[in-house]
Amino acid sequence: MAGNGGEHAMPGGFVNTVVRVGDTVRRLPPANAEFSRRLLRFFEERGWAGAPRHLGVDGQGRDVLSYIDGLVPWQSAQHERVRTADALVAVARLVRQFHDLTAHSELAGDDEVVCHNDLSPKNTVYRHVGPGLVPVAFIDWDLAAPGRRIHDVAHMCWQYADLGPDVRDAAESAGLVRLLADAYGLTDRSRLVDTILWWQDRCWRGIEAGADAGDQAMRRLRDQGGARRVRASHRWTLAHRHTLERALS
Repeated sequence: MAGNGGEHAMPGGFVNTVVRVGDTVRRLPPANAEFSRRLLRFFEERGWAGAPRHLGVDGQGRDVLSYIDGLVPWQSAQHERVRTADALVAVARLVRQFHDLTAHSELAGDDEVVCHNDLSPKNTVYRHVGPGLVPVAFIDWDLAAPGRRIHDVAHMCWQYADLGPDVRDAAESAGLVRLLADAYGLTDRSRLVDTILWWQDRCWRGIEAGADAGDQAMRRLRDQGGARRVRASHRWTLAHRHTLERALS
């Protein structure tokens, strides 16, 4: 598939190299390429605009995806701009949309829904709507798989509320977690904090294990302090779990 103009490297790719060619994005296919391609086709067939379109494979074997114009806040310094109440509510509702779309589908199989499994500001496209930025789409569906709603909701709460040692006010962050759970419409919240802790523990251990096994992307991530930061976030969440649980009750 031919592109328009030259290739331009896109910032923020921590694991995969991503380039823009005209109005398309090119990237090496993930390990579960066939599932993610089927999922993106599923969204297109149902007219859901919250994900890129899969347009094919180019001559280099890279997936060709539609480019979604907007801001992707891949730097942590940008996250404050998208941590407004309106933006967080819109994120949770966008997650609820694709969960409801995939519920009871063939893609979900025996599970509740299809989960993105890496929801975060750096995988979200925002646009200016009125006075602020609001999310319009999620990108990087490489880790998508059947799962339970609470898995994505917990990851969303961790990443968009930015739970970790840099938090200035634990009670304020707990309020953001409550806002996200409310906007999603999560009814059973008894395991939400435990699932956030599960994600954080799984993430830092996964980085370390991948790096030790020779995965170059995981080695770069560890060298940049990724595992250390996630482990610190796990300790913070554990220390403040009662504050978080009180806000959710």
